[in-house]
Amino acid sequence: MFFEESSTRWLLILFEFIIGLILYFGSKSQPFPTPSRRLGTLLLLMASLFLIGQSAPRPASVNGHFIFLSAIGALGLIFGVHHMLNTRREVLVAPMSGFLFSVGVGGLMIQTWDTLNTMEQWSGFLALLVLSGGQVWLVFRGLLIGRLPLAWSQAGMVALGRGQISGQHGALSCFEKAWDIDEEHLNPMAYVALHRINEFLGNEKEVEKWHDALLDSGGEEAVAAEWIEAIESSLSSIKAS
Repeated sequence: MFFEESSTRWLLILFEFIIGLILYFGSKSQPFPTPSRRLGTLLLLMASLFLIGQSAPRPASVNGHFIFLSAIGALGLIFGVHHMLNTRREVLVAPMSGFLFSVGVGGLMIQTWDTLNTMEQWSGFLALLVLSGGQVWLVFRGLLIGRLPLAWSQAGMVALGRGQISGQHGALSCFEKAWDIDEEHLNPMAYVALHRINEFLGNEKEVEKWHDALLDSGGEEAVAAEWIEAIESSLSSIKAS
């Protein structure tokens, strides 16, 4: 190891807290914050337990940290990649889990490096290269070019169904993010929602603004009637309550 075991344990605990905090607070920027918030909470809880265990006569070993990071990173990757590529509901869990998995697996390889023969060392080296390349792709695909217009529309409808119009994850905030220059078919869906909600709130300037945007993107004819009916039905329910 590059550091003595005690120092390595503290560095790993710090790393776990950092990733946990990124996941927990970064969840607020996701259309559906639950996956990243849950993973962040779990990681912070385990890091706290490791921190408390530092004062025990036999604290968790470095290998124990690496095994934990590998396990939770692997599970996070499975669910994170699924959300990033299939459901497209959030893009934070996959790259953060990739960091956990890379550190965990890389650390286990380094711990056993001296016991490996030449062929196994070359195999481990190639595996580390693959892990590094995969992590770069996860960061690039998730954090840099991750697009979530469809997820923001879905989140907007969920918020509207709950009667939550304003706020950070309210319907207005969600629909304002639910457009994308590369997925223009989603834009009129967001515009018609913003038009109806602002009309419901009596915001005349915003009504005109989003009506013009809707006309520029094809008008209400470009939006499925079921979508408009769902929005109007939710607004009617809010008014009734």
